[in-house]
Amino acid sequence: MQQARSLSPGLTTAQPRPGRSRPETPGPSATAVPQVSRAFRPGDGTGFHPLTDAVSNAALQAYDQTVKQRFDRIVPVLKRISALQHDDAFVQRAQAMARAELDCELPLPILETAWVQQLDMRSLFAWCVFEAYEQTSIEFFCQDPLAGRPGSQSAEAFDSFLLECGFHLFDITPCADGRLAHAIAYGLRLPFSSVRRRPHAGALFDVENTVNRWVRTEHRRYREGVPNPAHADTRYLKVVLYHFSSRDPQHEGCAAHGSDDALAASCGLSRLQDFQQAVQNSFCCGASVDLLLLGIDTDTDAIRVHMPGLDGSIRLDRWLDAQEVYSLTRPLSVEQGRSRIAQLVEQAAASSPDPGMVRLVSKLLENNISQIDYVRQQHQGHYADAGHAERFIGVGLGFKEIHLRNLTYFAHLDTVEEGAADLDVGVKIFKGLNVTRGLPIPVVIRFDYHGQVPGARERALSHGQRVLEAIQARYADLCDRGLLHALVSLRDQDRHVAAETVGSTITFPIAGGH
Repeated sequence: MQQARSLSPGLTTAQPRPGRSRPETPGPSATAVPQVSRAFRPGDGTGFHPLTDAVSNAALQAYDQTVKQRFDRIVPVLKRISALQHDDAFVQRAQAMARAELDCELPLPILETAWVQQLDMRSLFAWCVFEAYEQTSIEFFCQDPLAGRPGSQSAEAFDSFLLECGFHLFDITPCADGRLAHAIAYGLRLPFSSVRRRPHAGALFDVENTVNRWVRTEHRRYREGVPNPAHADTRYLKVVLYHFSSRDPQHEGCAAHGSDDALAASCGLSRLQDFQQAVQNSFCCGASVDLLLLGIDTDTDAIRVHMPGLDGSIRLDRWLDAQEVYSLTRPLSVEQGRSRIAQLVEQAAASSPDPGMVRLVSKLLENNISQIDYVRQQHQGHYADAGHAERFIGVGLGFKEIHLRNLTYFAHLDTVEEGAADLDVGVKIFKGLNVTRGLPIPVVIRFDYHGQVPGARERALSHGQRVLEAIQARYADLCDRGLLHALVSLRDQDRHVAAETVGSTITFPIAGGH
């Protein structure tokens, strides 16, 4: 393998991955409404809910297993490789094992020094995690396993449906917690390309940045008629998705809000209202912004909806719970179930609701019924990993391909300084997950860019380097001990292509030097 060339402190050029290609290919106390108790009992013969999409459930489960096993095989394989390090044919045997079981090759400079020094297992672990991330990105963009790429049948159908409901954009901010990373494709069953997703710790999105994105969206509507001409009567929908735990509410709720569900909901609503007020103050009182507050149980994936009234009013002490909707509609036919869901949504609104919002929320609840059955069938009703079990930290802007629960902790940021709180939470989580076991924290720094804009890739690369240097300065002790490694990755968002690795902190000595 060609030796690495330094790009900046701690950043080295990416090396070719054997057998890997990146071809381009053509989402306080409260009154729950209503209150019904009908517990699901695994194995009682009731089967799926009539509205459950069992075919999609099977496909989603297969994808989840494929990707997570790719990461979860790393430690067992490296343990076996470590036991061979004094074997005469160690390098050959280690590479054969890595190719067969991890679908990658290990860096030769680390393997070839195993006979004179302890094998650097921390660097090997980080290397393999980064390889697994690359494989996941390639698979997502080349094979479209979630069937949600731009122009797909599911994306076009939802885009049309959203416009019919009176909205030209679905902009959602879930919490950055890895237990919500699958909320779009699994929890809400929406095509990834039809939704603008921006995770933040505690779902506390940046109001100014969101206003700027609103401006760009509306400007495009006026200039290009995309996604809907400006003269059409549609609105920009901003959604916050907070989370809570039904099994351990005092400890496994949102860390950013101290596992206080009421606080998480109230802060989410406050941020939504700040955004709406900022738009109205800056432009006009009739600016096209609607709000929606959702919650999700990280143990069951059941959502709750704080249904807004026609006047935009949202009550924190009143919501519609998908588990209750499931129970009430379980004995009904498909059409009866859909009709009943719409009735429940209307009844749950803080005041007389907008018909388009009723239709959209009804669809989200129907979609979530499939996910409730998914968790019941695959996880006996509750996920075993009630807490964090993420595989790596994702830092920066992008990660359109990450849609799996507890795969990634997101730290959505432009600079480490502005995203320090999010990043600190992620590092704290991984100190418990990895560092306590002597394993490094894997960090993937990612910045997407518009390839049609001259110099955009170079600016994204420079941005990634600055973020890397800031991370190394902020967590110097971890980096110095080999307990934090980072990969820098870029992606041209104007094309349906996988992310491009441009460097990492896994460095090797240059042969022949002094």
